[in-house]
Amino acid sequence: MSGTSEGPAPAAHLNRPTVTERDTGTSPRTEPPRGASYRSVFTAAPLAMAVVDREGLVVSANDTLAALLGAAPQELTGAVAADLVDLGSDARTWHAYREVLRGRQARLRCTRRLKHPDGHALWVQVTVAPLPAEEQGVLLSVADISARRELQARLRHLQMHDPVTRLPNRTLFFERLSTALEAESYERSGTGRIGLCYLDLDGFKAVNDTLGHRVGDRLLAAVAERLTRCADEAGYARTGTPLVARLGGDEFALLVEDSTGTEQLAELAESVLRAVQQPFDISGQRLSVTASIGVVERHAAGTTPTALMQAADTTLYWAKADGKARWTLFDPERNAHRMTRQALASTLRPAIERGEFTLEYQPLVGMEDGRVHGVEALIRWNHPQFGVLTPNRFITLAEEDGSIVPLGRWVLRTACRQARRWQLDHPGEPPIFVSVNVAVRQVWDSDLVADVAETLAETGLAPHLLQLELTESAVMGSAGRPLQALRALSDMGVRIAIDDFGTGYSNLAYLSRLPVSVLKLDGSFVRGFQYDDREAAARPNPADEVIVEAMIQLAHRLGLTVTAECVETPAQATRLRRIGCDTGQGWLYSRPVPPDRVSGWLGAPGAQAGCGKP
Repeated sequence: MSGTSEGPAPAAHLNRPTVTERDTGTSPRTEPPRGASYRSVFTAAPLAMAVVDREGLVVSANDTLAALLGAAPQELTGAVAADLVDLGSDARTWHAYREVLRGRQARLRCTRRLKHPDGHALWVQVTVAPLPAEEQGVLLSVADISARRELQARLRHLQMHDPVTRLPNRTLFFERLSTALEAESYERSGTGRIGLCYLDLDGFKAVNDTLGHRVGDRLLAAVAERLTRCADEAGYARTGTPLVARLGGDEFALLVEDSTGTEQLAELAESVLRAVQQPFDISGQRLSVTASIGVVERHAAGTTPTALMQAADTTLYWAKADGKARWTLFDPERNAHRMTRQALASTLRPAIERGEFTLEYQPLVGMEDGRVHGVEALIRWNHPQFGVLTPNRFITLAEEDGSIVPLGRWVLRTACRQARRWQLDHPGEPPIFVSVNVAVRQVWDSDLVADVAETLAETGLAPHLLQLELTESAVMGSAGRPLQALRALSDMGVRIAIDDFGTGYSNLAYLSRLPVSVLKLDGSFVRGFQYDDREAAARPNPADEVIVEAMIQLAHRLGLTVTAECVETPAQATRLRRIGCDTGQGWLYSRPVPPDRVSGWLGAPGAQAGCGKP
């Protein structure tokens, strides 16, 4: 109930639902009846009217008002006018009405919902305006606006509902959601919590593309019916029924106000999945679809419609990424990781330009002589917000957006320049090689051969002191340009190593035709050398040892050397040395360190000064 009025400030508004409008315009006043001719006009007028004295009592009422109120004209005489049209239901309107009676306010106009004696309700617009001073009263006029209100309601329904499914549309959904998240809504009563199931049909596009939009629309309508049934069943024996809305396309939402917790939302999501998975009979065709659902449940306080929908949209994406035909509950930690990932992705390229990346080096130690033969260059991102990040936090992002190309080029040049510096600083020691990881996208999106040749020429590093590492899955499937690049690099004298060997295709027949010189055994094989019973005498796992020994023998027969990754204990190193492994890498020797620490290893047998220390 709302309105406006002129004159002194009205009393506090009690917010009753009956008053919806008050207006104090300055249109010409309706003149009261004076004389017989005016009396006849007043009596026969199509507008319902009554003359009211300054005490608020009806002096006379015409037949139209009597008919509107379901009473005889004489029955209205002497009645309290405010009671007839419900002017006393809220303090603000009552105060404004009294001001008009006292001549201190020009006009009152308000809308009221009245109940006719026969039981039906009607909407009326009530206007109260002063009569000329000599009449000592006011004119009360009442216009029936029920038809107009009904038309407005019908238009609003059309505006707020989806024509295909007849469900509330996106506009009405957000209107209801915004209202539910207003403090006065959840503070008055209820649980103070809110829940949302955000649903998307899996495979709906295929239905539209193959069977046409008409069948697609009928399928959406059928889905809407099942969702409504699920909501009705969920609302049974509860305080309220979830709102079901179509947000657009094949997206639906079920809004649960006053949620009792995640269990309630989980039950609703499960029932929706079961309902949607049942086959549909559409135009004589049996159709089957599934749904993915993002579920969010939280306190209403502090939540906004935008934040709730963002969480639901993210969770729906997780449900689809996890395999579809399932529901997934919003996980704040997983979302924080996603937000961090997005933040990293957006700042990767600028970080390269700002020089936020550095390299650390981990030694590759000969199993027989214990000397450092080479080092692997490992990139680190000194992020201003998240601290030092290891490659697993950002390399995949770099590969996705293509920034791996400039980043890889920077790593190559920095590592080669550093290897040359060690060589110049220790002229009396055998030079060590540097191993650099290369992503497949670097081969496809850049001229890797030209980059390597230019870098070697610029730094003065000999080609045999550079080793490039590619993963097994990338190398084994190489053909065309990647294979040509690998062969060109090998012909140049650069060593090619297969990283994480044993976890990819393991196409051993194809291996002999690749220009590869080194196999790096995946760390999972070396971890298998851990003992079954740590309390008893040391006994290696025989199966792992047989597999590793077979791969080493095969590599040697092909003229390749073998490096074992993740060597952490002396026992592992001993077993690897006995079965012929050439080089070891892992925390037993050293964790990745800055370049100045590497200088201390050069010429030191076994690099023992730094073994096992971070």
